Order: sequence, then C-alpha cells, then structure tokens
Amino acid sequence: MSTSPRPVSVPDLAAARSEGRKLAMLTCYDAGFARTLDAAGVDLVLVGDSLGMVVQGRSSTLPVTMDDMVYHTRCVAAGLSRALLVSDLSFQADATPARALEASTRLLQAGATMVKLEGAGHKMETIAWLVEREIPVCAHLGLTPQSVLRFGGFKVQGRGESAAERLRAEARGVAEAGAALLVLEGVPADLAATITAESSIPTIGIGAGPQCDGQVLVLHDMLGLDAGVRRPKFVKDFLAEGGSVAGAVEAYVAAVRDGSFPGPEHSYA
Repeated sequence: MSTSPRPVSVPDLAAARSEGRKLAMLTCYDAGFARTLDAAGVDLVLVGDSLGMVVQGRSSTLPVTMDDMVYHTRCVAAGLSRALLVSDLSFQADATPARALEASTRLLQAGATMVKLEGAGHKMETIAWLVEREIPVCAHLGLTPQSVLRFGGFKVQGRGESAAERLRAEARGVAEAGAALLVLEGVPADLAATITAESSIPTIGIGAGPQCDGQVLVLHDMLGLDAGVRRPKFVKDFLAEGGSVAGAVEAYVAAVRDGSFPGPEHSYA
C-alpha cells in the first residue's frame, strides 16, 4: 500500500487486513515531520491529543482543546500527500453526538480523513451518529488516556477475566456501531490477539503485542526524544539504529511490516 502514489483511503485499511499486510502508524504534529513520515511509507498519521504531553509539556492529554487539534491537523495535512490522516477528538469534545459532529466536522475541514475517539459505552451511539453522517471513525479502547483520572494513572487494562471479557465486548460494539479502525492501547498481548482475531475491523496496537493488524507509536518516543520522561515498556528507540529521523521512520515501518516490532520485551502479559 505504501508503494502506491495515490492517497491511502479508508477502504485500503480493510484491504490491508484481508491481505495480511501490517499497517504502520505514527503520531505527528507539524508539516515538516509529516513530509518525512509520508516519504518513509507510513500508512496512517495520527494527530493525537498526545500533543498536550509531548508538545505542550502537560502531564496528561486533558487540557488539550479542539482549537489545538484543528491547528495541528491543519499543519500536518499541509505536509501529507499519501498517508491517511487521523485526528483525535479532544477531552469531552465527544460528550454528546451533536458536539462530536461539530468537532469532527472541524477536523475534516482542516484536512483529516478520520477522527478518533476514546471509549465505548455511550460512545457507541456517537460512533454510529458520526458514521451515518459520512465521518469515518477510529475507536480507541484499553488504556484510554482521557480516562487517566478514573484509572488512577496510565495502567494496563483488560487484566482478569471480567475485564478481558468487557474489553472484548466493547471491541465488538464499536465495530458494530460502524468504526472502521480500532486502536488497542495498554492491553495484554494475548487479549489483543483474541480481540484482533474476533474483530471485523483492523486493529492498531500500542503496547498491545504483535498480533494486531498494525502498530502506532508517538513519534517523539520512537525517536528517543523523551529525556526526563519515564519510557513506556512498549517504546523502542528507532533513531539509535536508523541514524537519522528519516532512517528511524523507515526502520520502524520495516519492523512493523515484517513483524519484528513489537517483540516480547515491548508487550504486556
């Protein structure tokens, strides 16, 4: 898919899954890095609300606003010609379907192709509402950073039989609601493998083991730009082996594609 000069489309994601091709995704927040990611063959670029932590220096994603998300989406869109652009709905921008529609419309008008929202429950109605109005949706389950206060920190989710079954049910639910993609974050590798096998839509893992249909990392993390910050277990510094930013991104894409990343050392039991 990355060898094609045409832009990656939403149907291409399902096609990659059916053909057994892993999807490589990275976060990005500006046009310069976006051009590098695009040229290196990344399939999807995520303007994540993680910008609150890696760009703004906050302790969580909660202070990020929709104005922030729209601004950075517009910046990244200016640097892309091929990769599919996904943008996050900020905290509580999806509190109601109507609010989510307004926020999502702003993101698509800024250049996004798909919006990402966290959680299940009442979000199922929101996903269906958006999809019915021609807005592609990426769901996000497991360790959802906007739930950090309820979780009591950034903790692995889905451990234990009841928690695992709940996550499996949520994954089925978001797919049935119409999501086209599912990010699984901070989930035991075996559980993520089960969810992926059961899922009717592609899964993208971050700290969810090697059996997902693709992987995503925060760009700054995989470049080792995390001095003074505790590095999550699932992160690998690709700059160390890539020798340059472009080389690091190319190494990441290759490792995702051939299944060598993530390894057991990057996964949770």
